[in-house]
Amino acid sequence: MKRLGETKPKLKSTVVAVFIANEENSAITGVGVDALVNEGMLSELKKGPLFWIDTADKQPCIGTGGMIPWRLRVTGKLFHSGLPHKAINPLELAMEALKEIQSRFYRDFPPHSKEKIYGFATPSTMKPTQWSYPGGGINQVPAECTVCGDVRLTPFYDVKDVIKKLYEYVDDINKNIEKLDTRGPVSKYVLPEENLRGRLRITFDEANSGIACNLDSRGYHVLCKATEEAVGHVKPYSITGSLPLIRELQDEGFDVQTAGYGLMATYHAKNEYCLLSDMCQGYKVFVNIIAQLED
Repeated sequence: MKRLGETKPKLKSTVVAVFIANEENSAITGVGVDALVNEGMLSELKKGPLFWIDTADKQPCIGTGGMIPWRLRVTGKLFHSGLPHKAINPLELAMEALKEIQSRFYRDFPPHSKEKIYGFATPSTMKPTQWSYPGGGINQVPAECTVCGDVRLTPFYDVKDVIKKLYEYVDDINKNIEKLDTRGPVSKYVLPEENLRGRLRITFDEANSGIACNLDSRGYHVLCKATEEAVGHVKPYSITGSLPLIRELQDEGFDVQTAGYGLMATYHAKNEYCLLSDMCQGYKVFVNIIAQLED
């Protein structure tokens, strides 16, 4: 942008740079690109390609994943571990229930045929990433535990459909909890003499959808050509990492294409860094894109 300001070339197209606040779309609302879209301040940009510079490795990123953070709270019955037949072990219940939930998820949301076209590194996945319980002695079966994790969803499935299914899985397991696999001769999830049943409850934090970029658009073709000429090769890729907001931009009618010039190998590293040489190539990519849009 500085160079364009210095040289003032006569361009047929308008080059607009949008520097946004609130990039991670946090609880702070009313700022960032979503606010700009809501106010109609980006509407003119629908006439040309929109390049979202927030990926890595100097190649077009043509697909990202949706992300559904989930929390599974499991309630059992606390008792002395020397009398396990009088307890409902929420840890065992959580493990078996999660295994069943994952099995159903992979049955209902298998690898999609379009994932190969876009080069996704993985299909949709559901897995636990955190486990907690209130604490207590090692000789106690606890009363409850919580397992947290996420769904990473390729953009060919709908986030709302997945959430609906997960609720259904949990409801069905609760109704038929005695049919769930147990662990050992006294492991159980129902104590009929006490009228107690183990219980599952699933909740969700804010979810977002992935994007499949338009591979037939002008924006995609100029990005690929510019990348090949500036970097020496072009190899578009897709990952189930998530980028906030860009699906919403696409749904609003923008031709969203994504690229970036950092290093994926250092994502979220303690000493995250990029290379100046990569940034210089990124500069050349966008000089080339602007030139192509003048043709």
